[in-house]
Amino acid sequence: MATKENFVICRGIANDHAFGIFYGQNPLKYSFPLLLLELSSIIIISHVVRFLLKPLRQPKVVSEIIGGIILGPSVLSRNKKFHSYMFPDNADYVIKNLGLNYRSYGEEIFGQGTGESFFNLGVTSSLAITAFPVLYSIVKELNLVSSEIGRMALSSAVIGDVIGITGVIIFEATKQGEHRPIAALFYLISLAVFMASIMGGVRQAMLWIVRTTPEGKPVDQIYVIAILLSVMVSGFFADMFGLAIANGPLWLGLVVPDGPPLGAILVEKSETIAMVFLMPFSYMYVGMITDLYSLIDDWKPLFYMVLAGYTIKMAATLIVARFLDLTIRDSLTLSLIMSLRGEVELLLFLHWMDFQMIRQEHFTILVLLTAAVTALFTPLISILYDPTRPYMVNRRRNIQHTPPNTELHIVACIHEEENLYGLMKLLELSNPTVDSPFSVYTLHLIELVGRSNPVFIDHEIEEKKDNQSHISSIHNALKIFQETRGEFIKIHPFTAMTIRRSMYQNICELALCKHACLIIVPFHKKMTDNHARTRRIKQVFQSVSSNVLAHAPCTVGILVDRSPYPNIVNGVLRSSMYHLVVLFLGGADAREALCYADRMAGSPAISLTVIRFLPNRDDDDTEMEKKLDDGLLTWFWVKNEGNTRVVYREVVVKNGEETIAAIQAINGDCCDLWIMGRKQGINPVLLQGLSNRSEKSELGVIGDYVASMDFGSRGSILVVQQQILRGQGPASAFSWCKKWQ
Repeated sequence: MATKENFVICRGIANDHAFGIFYGQNPLKYSFPLLLLELSSIIIISHVVRFLLKPLRQPKVVSEIIGGIILGPSVLSRNKKFHSYMFPDNADYVIKNLGLNYRSYGEEIFGQGTGESFFNLGVTSSLAITAFPVLYSIVKELNLVSSEIGRMALSSAVIGDVIGITGVIIFEATKQGEHRPIAALFYLISLAVFMASIMGGVRQAMLWIVRTTPEGKPVDQIYVIAILLSVMVSGFFADMFGLAIANGPLWLGLVVPDGPPLGAILVEKSETIAMVFLMPFSYMYVGMITDLYSLIDDWKPLFYMVLAGYTIKMAATLIVARFLDLTIRDSLTLSLIMSLRGEVELLLFLHWMDFQMIRQEHFTILVLLTAAVTALFTPLISILYDPTRPYMVNRRRNIQHTPPNTELHIVACIHEEENLYGLMKLLELSNPTVDSPFSVYTLHLIELVGRSNPVFIDHEIEEKKDNQSHISSIHNALKIFQETRGEFIKIHPFTAMTIRRSMYQNICELALCKHACLIIVPFHKKMTDNHARTRRIKQVFQSVSSNVLAHAPCTVGILVDRSPYPNIVNGVLRSSMYHLVVLFLGGADAREALCYADRMAGSPAISLTVIRFLPNRDDDDTEMEKKLDDGLLTWFWVKNEGNTRVVYREVVVKNGEETIAAIQAINGDCCDLWIMGRKQGINPVLLQGLSNRSEKSELGVIGDYVASMDFGSRGSILVVQQQILRGQGPASAFSWCKKWQ
């Protein structure tokens, strides 16, 4: 039996800070400058590696593992002089305590060797389970959080973590009782008492903090500080009871109420320091133990065991996914995602090193396999699975090709209460009738803060379950609006809590499932009361609307609402006439905008002016678009020839400057709503000479100008983009007109 050697190192007491090199002092002999150098080195090296690997679509965890290995004895610390300066004899203690608050001290049995059965059980169990924190970070980088495969993988990981935690408890109890069976009983009793204190005491205190915090207000800083300090307290008690120091903060984190106000502010206060300053020390410590030169023939059995484990897990996941009717491509993607590895596995390997379950060469091969598998599988996932692929439909879902006497399905996005009035006003202006009612699927978009797993809520199902926990003032306002217009408009409320980059996936998926022909997305407007909040909301709006425009399975309307926000009770339309202006510059988007305006013109409370802009010279490249425009406009004029509330005019211009001047001249008339196409099919002559900066704007060149402060209009703006079919060209306007004859 191997004996454990003990060493005693005597060090002189030195100051933490040097006076400086100008006093002839070496700053590397002082603890704090050395700590800063170590932190700077791992961050710089990891970022350089990440930059170099970016074309290969590598996740962040791979570059951080490689950065730690580069600093370790495999590369730079191979030089003894570098190692002695950079990592003195107490570096192991400092780095490990900064980055890895999980190690158990105390009971003597933790230092004893562990049998082969524990080793095999530990390795096979770790391969069977996919840790949620690892999976979430990589899935988030791939922007798959709200995708079907992403949600399935995250849900499976949560179940796996529950099983894994249970397995760890059983393993720890078995290990405790290996030499003294009574120790296992004491372990379980300590565990029960500790968890009861966390669940019963700490959880209830946090819920009390949430209840006493006024809505919309931040949590008092004293509570935030107390909770952050309780992380160290929980680690202390967990270590004192022999539960492993990491279990205390882990269980404490599980009982924190997710989302705002408490969960969100805890993430805001702690995420940067934990992820940017403390986590690098973890990878540095992993790199210090990883030694490529320690690999000898003894590592091969472990390598084959791990390789077989990965293969069996991938095959099992693939078979189960196929049994659940997933395609082969999606099944393979899911099996690759469930095989990803990261920081949780590294902590587990370090824990095995503490238990002497593995030696340095075993640890090295496990770290290398972790990095290799994640590095290989991540780009394969991004190649195999496109989250926008399900939205690519070849069937027309737009207003132009929807018969007038059928139900119109609309998805309406809401970011905050200020969007409500503009949305309700637009719905009423859209002229729902008994013959052509609206089914409106409102989607309240909430940026995911303070929790990891995305949430999608169908409030109609929640109401049937008598669950009122997610009811907000927005849904109450929508309910009142439906009661006043229930005969013509049916509201179906939904809520999506997800990260900003994935919001468009929820929108497009809802539109696809509900067979919507129109998605209404609010556009950011200036709010002067809170500039920081304005910038954040603007970024969210721009990100969401741009992605929806690029991937929507139907027509998209971007609404710039400039109306005041009154108290909504009995309808939103005033008794006087509403004046709508359509700026028709040609193309598919303009035709879609005209068809939408034609529906609105059926209301007796609306007057409509259609302005068609024509170039002063013909362009062969746009001849087909012109024919389609002529056919639709002829139909529109014949239909509304006897309607005195509809006016049609044509304006001939020779460049973009004259187009802007003509629009500015129209602005002299009072307009409540400007309607226009975004950009598809516009004759380039009409925009010649205008700035190219607005071409990629969500509103297009003309929409961006009308929405600008220079234009000076108080009317709201609706910019329409017709559904872009995958693999098909525009349909003939003449064939569409036959549906109305």
